[in-house]
Amino acid sequence: MKNFRSTLGALVYPIEVIASLPFKITDSVSNIIVSKQTLTIENQELKKELFLLKARLQQYDIIEAENHRLRDLLESSFRLKNKVLVAQPVAIQLDSFQKKIVINKGKSDGGYEGQPILDSSGIMGQITQINPFSSTVLLIIDPNHAIPVQINRNGLRARAVGSGESELLVLEHLPKPLITDPGLPNKAHVMIGDLIVTSGLGRRFPRDYPVGEVQEIIQSPGELSARVIVKPFAQFGKIREVLMVWPNEYRNTD
Repeated sequence: MKNFRSTLGALVYPIEVIASLPFKITDSVSNIIVSKQTLTIENQELKKELFLLKARLQQYDIIEAENHRLRDLLESSFRLKNKVLVAQPVAIQLDSFQKKIVINKGKSDGGYEGQPILDSSGIMGQITQINPFSSTVLLIIDPNHAIPVQINRNGLRARAVGSGESELLVLEHLPKPLITDPGLPNKAHVMIGDLIVTSGLGRRFPRDYPVGEVQEIIQSPGELSARVIVKPFAQFGKIREVLMVWPNEYRNTD
């Protein structure tokens, strides 16, 4: 009898295993589904956290870039040794007809028509229209703007006029030929790479402040003067903050 039960148990065991197999498979499948759902949720949460971290990192980059710009403006104001005020543009127009910006400072801040406007790199323009709380600035690259300048190397004076076609200036009232001997740079009137600075004439812009550098010299046969192209230092395509300047010797007293 005992042997019979053992034999019967041995025969029944495979059947029991097979019979319980669907339940084990179902449990395993359920566990897999639950695990997959959990992983999917966790993955979505991690993606959200990563997105937020990237957004915060971008904000930090923006703040860092702003700090760099403000430090550059501060250093620029130290070089000027004049009263200055930081302003922000509220409108920018850089089309082919007019090149100007509107800033958020005006008469209530002591601004005046003709006041020079700079960025951390060089001269930007001057105020041509002013209201109590805003001002319109005509940029030096506008064809209607002209600024007295001189070549820093030799003191040769000229007038820098906006080209209007691009972010470039053209020097006017220069003699020809401009280069007497390329091998003797000290005798050259104008050379590629020459530093162009404000001359202080015209009683508006602070003297010896950087304007740009000579990029190209065009001498056409038959013309009385040559065409000198200057690349301004001011960053017209990246205007975020500007400096209103009160030159000590020319400060408006109205």
